[in-house]
Amino acid sequence: MTKATAIYVRVSSRDQSHASQLPDLERWTEANDGRVVWFKDKFTGKTMNRPGMDKLMEAFLAGKICQIVVWRLDRLGRTTRGLCQLFDELQERKVNLVSLKDGFSLESPAGRLHARILASVAEYENEVRRERVLAGQEAARKKGKKWGGSEKGWRWKVTDDQVVAIHEMRAVGKPIAQIARVTALSRPTIYRVLREIEPSEAA
Repeated sequence: MTKATAIYVRVSSRDQSHASQLPDLERWTEANDGRVVWFKDKFTGKTMNRPGMDKLMEAFLAGKICQIVVWRLDRLGRTTRGLCQLFDELQERKVNLVSLKDGFSLESPAGRLHARILASVAEYENEVRRERVLAGQEAARKKGKKWGGSEKGWRWKVTDDQVVAIHEMRAVGKPIAQIARVTALSRPTIYRVLREIEPSEAA
């Protein structure tokens, strides 16, 4: 059985595009011989359980994959535990992992160390972002701002995860209308979240 190279591509939401990752990955496939199978997800990286990732792992466990190539390691996942567990499974089955933008593979001790450091950094960035948003909410509460309830007949209820998503998408330039679609919130709510609980309040 001829094994294939798995190309894995991920973005966090349905409205996002894989386009920015594809040129580098396509150039890599053109420069390297062998069969290639693409796996794609539009799903959060905070869990390793995703439709595309599940299919990749099924092929990997069936012995059909010789290596995995990603544009950047955080596309593969953003949890230290999940990524390091995957690294161990890949090493055990002698399957390589290549990250193009990070410039490493699991074939060398230095590459394996690099991968684990980047896995920790990806999770750290998530935790810091979330802590800043939550601290911003607490600062807003101390100023007398309320979460939930109604104002002038309009009920305003936003979860912590929605707040984090709003700030993450706005930080990379997503338009308000798109953020509203992704979070299932109204545009006035998006503007209010951005106005009243900026992560910078936690500084």
